[in-house]
Amino acid sequence: MLESATAVPTIAVSDIDRARKFYEETLGLKVIDERSDGVRYAAGNTWLLVYPSQFAGTAKSTYMSFEVDDVEKTVKELRDRGVTFEEYDMPGLKTVNGIAEIQGVKGAWFKDLDGNIIAVGQQT
Repeated sequence: MLESATAVPTIAVSDIDRARKFYEETLGLKVIDERSDGVRYAAGNTWLLVYPSQFAGTAKSTYMSFEVDDVEKTVKELRDRGVTFEEYDMPGLKTVNGIAEIQGVKGAWFKDLDGNIIAVGQQT
């Protein structure tokens, strides 16, 4: 039923202007359009919607992931732009310098300005 549908992440933010600066300047995403319900950004073969909500940042799990070709390079570039990566040390997940390797995937996690957890990952 949904196997050929495009998945579209929607991310709640508390301040759309502040979020735009983060998603456009820090993450380098390009605006597709501005809508009454938020801003749409191009992301690979899909898009994502950033929208204002009183529930921004309340999720405690990964909200969105970007698949990248080189996770170490991406982490360095984002750190150079001021992004702080999460460090985890728990059963099944241990990061080293912000990066973990789990079942053939290297991954790193950071939070946007509202605390939404975002990941970058690379198939190994």
